[in-house]
Amino acid sequence: MNVTIDKNSGYCFGVEFAIQMAEDELANQPTLYCLGDIVHNRMEVERLHQQGLRIIDREELQNLRDCKVLIRAHGEPPETYALALRNNLELIDASCPVVLKLQNRVKHAFDSSTRQNGQIVLYGQPGHAEVTGLNGQTGNQSIIVMNEADLDQIDFARPVTLFSQTTKSTAGFYHMKALIEQRIAAAGGSLESFDANDSICRQVSNREPALRKFAVEYDVVLFVSGRKSSNGKALFSVVNQTNPRSYFIENEQELDEAWLQGAGSVGICGATSTPMWLMQRVADRVTEVAESLPA
Repeated sequence: MNVTIDKNSGYCFGVEFAIQMAEDELANQPTLYCLGDIVHNRMEVERLHQQGLRIIDREELQNLRDCKVLIRAHGEPPETYALALRNNLELIDASCPVVLKLQNRVKHAFDSSTRQNGQIVLYGQPGHAEVTGLNGQTGNQSIIVMNEADLDQIDFARPVTLFSQTTKSTAGFYHMKALIEQRIAAAGGSLESFDANDSICRQVSNREPALRKFAVEYDVVLFVSGRKSSNGKALFSVVNQTNPRSYFIENEQELDEAWLQGAGSVGICGATSTPMWLMQRVADRVTEVAESLPA
């Protein structure tokens, strides 16, 4: 059986940068706090926990004093930085540069739209760390939408400025854009008052066509990702639409031997939050299972 790992899968720059910063800090101290999962991958979180990385939530952050806290690639709202000043916390800021740039764009757009009685709309997952950080740039006054029903929150008679969470599906963003345009027209509004900003990270969106090409080359495709990964869900959807014999797994233990029956080739790929070592572990398990299958 031919088993191949997609060389274009795995960590994006932002996640790789954050993990490297965490490992560098842990090389010089036994414990480092991280606000939220450093990456939406349980296996990687467990590996770093063994090195001393301790995941905390916002409530726990309130009670920390005089220590270091890592800000992960997703970015944080302004109130996190204000709290750090009050509690004398040293922030190790690993916010992705792409996310930081988007935060600045959202803040600028909010300030401008407020003067025009406009609305900031974020296409993203409510409660997602990146979306929380983006919403914070608007004083938590943006409208967060994931599907058509969420659009009911928007006043289509007023100006609308649309942005996207950086890891969302490109197709999903443009579908939402088209729905908003339809709603504006139905409300008798002007499309000139609608400003749609495709703020999806190109390192992420460029993986969609690459994964479509990868998925058709193999009999079976195993997509490795943490189940909390928004990017993982979006990219697996792309893979599954291309190859129906695609399976979403979190680690090698979830591999079902029945999936490999009759397969001559297996492709292994993953999300921007999937470590290469984990995909290699899945590949090793596939090879092990393949050797036990009847010829």
